[in-house]
Amino acid sequence: MALSGHVIGLLKEYMRDLVEQAKQETLAQEQFGFAMTPYRPDQAISDLLALLDDRIESEGMQVGLPEGFLHHMWSLCNEATTQVSDRVWLEGNIGSQAASKARIRELTYHELIRYMETRDRENAQ
Repeated sequence: MALSGHVIGLLKEYMRDLVEQAKQETLAQEQFGFAMTPYRPDQAISDLLALLDDRIESEGMQVGLPEGFLHHMWSLCNEATTQVSDRVWLEGNIGSQAASKARIRELTYHELIRYMETRDRENAQ
């Protein structure tokens, strides 16, 4: 199932929301003196799938998400997790600072979109 431009746009919007949420969480934790806990790409993917489940339940048909979209995303994410995690690990370990939750989400979602676009191009050939 190739995703339409509309659906990709919605995904990117949801991903931006999750990155922004992580930035706000980090600011709140820093204000209260909490240490940053490690966060992994598989957690970022799980958070995205949970958000998609919630959004589909609340607004799925209204925003034009296709039938079976969550199942498709679940399968696609399972297929992509290892490759995405490897790329995020490489990107996240450039430099001396540990990557924040927001940065891990940003890198993960960027790589996930890239994976989906590459897969769609390969399937179209």
